[in-house]
Amino acid sequence: MKYFKKILKYAIPYKSFAFLNIFFNILYALFSALSMIAFIPLLEVLFQSTKKIVIKPKYSEISSLKTYLEEWLSFQINHQLNEDIGVTLIYVVSIVIALFLFKNLFNYLALFFITYLRNGVLKDIRNAIFDKIINLPVTFFTEKKKGDIMARMSTDVLEVQISFLSILELLIREPLTIIFTLIAMFTISFKLTLFVIIFIPISGFFISLIGKKLRRDSDLVQKEQGNFLSLIDETINGQKIIKTFGAGNSFIHKFQNSTEKFFNYSNRLLHRTNLAAPTSEFFGITVIGFLLWYGGQMVLIDQEIKGSTFLVFIGLAYNILTPAKAISKSIFSIRKGDAAAARIIEILEAENTLKDKKDAIDKISFKSKIEFKNVSFSYENQVVIPNLNLTIKKGETVALVGQSGSGKTTIANLLARFYDVNTGSISLDGIALPKMKKKSLHDMIGIVTQDSILFNDSIINNLIIGKKSATKEEVIKAAKAANAHHFIIAMEKGYDSHIGESGNKLSGGQKQRISIARAILKNPQILILDEATSSLDTESEKLVQEALEYIMLGRTAVVIAHRLSTIQKADLIVVMKNGKIIETGSHTQLLSKKEEYYNLVQLQQI
Repeated sequence: MKYFKKILKYAIPYKSFAFLNIFFNILYALFSALSMIAFIPLLEVLFQSTKKIVIKPKYSEISSLKTYLEEWLSFQINHQLNEDIGVTLIYVVSIVIALFLFKNLFNYLALFFITYLRNGVLKDIRNAIFDKIINLPVTFFTEKKKGDIMARMSTDVLEVQISFLSILELLIREPLTIIFTLIAMFTISFKLTLFVIIFIPISGFFISLIGKKLRRDSDLVQKEQGNFLSLIDETINGQKIIKTFGAGNSFIHKFQNSTEKFFNYSNRLLHRTNLAAPTSEFFGITVIGFLLWYGGQMVLIDQEIKGSTFLVFIGLAYNILTPAKAISKSIFSIRKGDAAAARIIEILEAENTLKDKKDAIDKISFKSKIEFKNVSFSYENQVVIPNLNLTIKKGETVALVGQSGSGKTTIANLLARFYDVNTGSISLDGIALPKMKKKSLHDMIGIVTQDSILFNDSIINNLIIGKKSATKEEVIKAAKAANAHHFIIAMEKGYDSHIGESGNKLSGGQKQRISIARAILKNPQILILDEATSSLDTESEKLVQEALEYIMLGRTAVVIAHRLSTIQKADLIVVMKNGKIIETGSHTQLLSKKEEYYNLVQLQQI
């Protein structure tokens, strides 16, 4: 329950609905008992076993209230019987129907108000998870499977929502139903009620034994669901590779293995859950059986209680079994909900290592230089950048070149503060990145990556993602600058055309030009180009390169490139190897040295 308690705070905004639910559950529980008691006068009319009270009784004191009520009811029935037995029967039946009507009305109203609570909590938890996902650092998502995160936002949250109804039933409705019913039973027979109370905890103990391992089973089911959702995501995204490499059977085997585990875990969980209802019913009918034996003696031999009253008492006893069974099911549901809550809390309480510091400032503009000073960085235990020093002046285009794994992209990620350095510092105008708000840093930066990251939306919505206030004229101007306008207007709906999942309705060159247009529209002060042309054909590369040259004019640009022909105009070329800078200079200067850069150029000209 410790994780589920943490989820309960999301119910606070909806506490008024919780109070209304509790209020109507109290009325439901009360009328549930009264509706059973109302059968006593009906049965007495049918069996004509009521005492002949012809003088209207008078109330004297609280201690004789039960006797007064019995005699008053008997007087009323006898009075009506003397008038017309048919009218009396209608009168008594009408009371029974009215009580059942109110009981079910209050039941509906209780469920009506809890609906707002449950769905409100569902909405707020999902919003909180999504907000957390947006703000968590990139490192979190390199360690978690995407499908597992999706499962936590969907099925786990839904499980918690279902458990919310269970906990309110467990704490309010069903216990109150039992309490009011017991009060009614005590007024009928103290001995019989005591007999029932002794047997109910015994049956409850055996039922509780079933659910001990339920939380662990539920956790296994939810984790395996996350695994096969991740596999589905990977399969959909990797269709081309799976087909061309003939890996279909391998993925089918992996998926079937995952669903087989899910099948076994689910069976074990459902078997344990389904055992609760028949077990509780068996113990319940056992209690009723003993009650019939013991109560039958009181009616037939000792004559301590009338037959009609005993029948109602049996009904009341069964009225206890239904909420008792609901409580046992609620306990199972809450245990499942607690397992789901644990997985949700893991995300909601995940540490954000890149949070803004309390004294972080808003930096609006970049004025002089970016400085990497004695920067070291490791991915887990692997050192990627050992000790790097680099200064990038405002307005310069600095190209990072070198073999794969030399640390080029890591430098860009550190500059954008997707990660924090282990030692050393990165500063803008002398202000270390952790001392400025991430939003203000990101407002100054624009990124164009090798893999164009586009969203399943219209072209215009993809373009204005960094500048919602952009006018149509500004959008078109940016698209023209990126050599994208002509193919956009050729599409059926122009700028309102949807581009599909990850922009798959567009070619690689078109997607890249949309990405560049998006960056141009944002008008960033610092531009990061991460191998923006490496995956393009010659014609597309030429168009994209023209767009890149336009966007780099007057801006500070960090260019990561494998194709060295695209960075010859850079103000400074930084050659990297194993995370270290081994050469710096212009294209001409580095060629004249005939060292690492020269060798790279020669290799690409072969």
